[in-house]
Amino acid sequence: MKNKVKYLIPGDYMADPSVHVFNGKLYIYPSHDWESNIAENDNGDHFDMKDYHVFSLEDIDDEITDHGVVLDIKDIPWAGRQLWDCDVAEKNGRYYMYFPLKDQNDIFRIGVAIGNRPEGPFLPQPDPVKGSYSIDPAVFEEGGEYYMYFGGLWGGQLQRYRHNKALECAILPEGNAAALCPKIVRLRGDMLEFAEVPRDVLLLDESGKLMTAANPCRFFEASWMHKYNDKYYFSYSTGDTHMLCYATGDTPYGPFTYQGVILTPVVGWTTHHSIVEFKGKWYLFHHDSVPSGGRTWLRSLKVVELEYDKDGKIKTIEGRQM
Repeated sequence: MKNKVKYLIPGDYMADPSVHVFNGKLYIYPSHDWESNIAENDNGDHFDMKDYHVFSLEDIDDEITDHGVVLDIKDIPWAGRQLWDCDVAEKNGRYYMYFPLKDQNDIFRIGVAIGNRPEGPFLPQPDPVKGSYSIDPAVFEEGGEYYMYFGGLWGGQLQRYRHNKALECAILPEGNAAALCPKIVRLRGDMLEFAEVPRDVLLLDESGKLMTAANPCRFFEASWMHKYNDKYYFSYSTGDTHMLCYATGDTPYGPFTYQGVILTPVVGWTTHHSIVEFKGKWYLFHHDSVPSGGRTWLRSLKVVELEYDKDGKIKTIEGRQM
């Protein structure tokens, strides 16, 4: 399916796909859009998701299987509102779903739900992860250690924190000030808590300097990590400049040096993705708002093959031409 897009779930609105290979199958863990009739705003109140489905594929061109609702907001004891992008990691035959959710004070925390199968269902823990905040958890395993990347601006509330502490007033850097960084934290052995204090993921521009807030390719949300030819590829969304970009480094902690654009803007406001190797090929999973006629809060999942050049650079994909 090189350079050919495929819509995965034409009968429903799903977005923000986290994708993994478990037991030889592709498993897709998306957020679930619906028409909540909430006015669109910069805080993202119109993204009022309330459950998660899991989908699987035996092969990239097969018909997709919907395993149904695997976690519902009404079953999470500390729930307020808005189940945004989640991710799932496997350890010792158990599956851990990490999800951002606003608590009853309207503050995003990251929760954990546990399942015995990759298709769920998932049973939520009674409380969020201690010290967690913001959105978009993505978990990467390396040598038996599990690392979570997280963070997102605007509605994702990252601007409300510095050094893992809440501010009295949110501060968004501007101009030549250093851009806000995504976070990384190693998970405890039981996968239920942080094993350390979260630290910044440093993103450097081509000259080796920290990216500034004015850089159109600075971080906004949607962290993802994958490894290719012994290099670590940290990819992310630029949010209000509507691109997927990536940077590479030598360790899971970085620093990461900017390399280029993976995906140019699509129809719709958000761009959120995952990158996975499956049966010898690499794929970019993402979403756009074409099927809903451009309604930014009703998004549809897509997949397209991703390619590297001989130097390991990701070839840019044109979002609106697919």
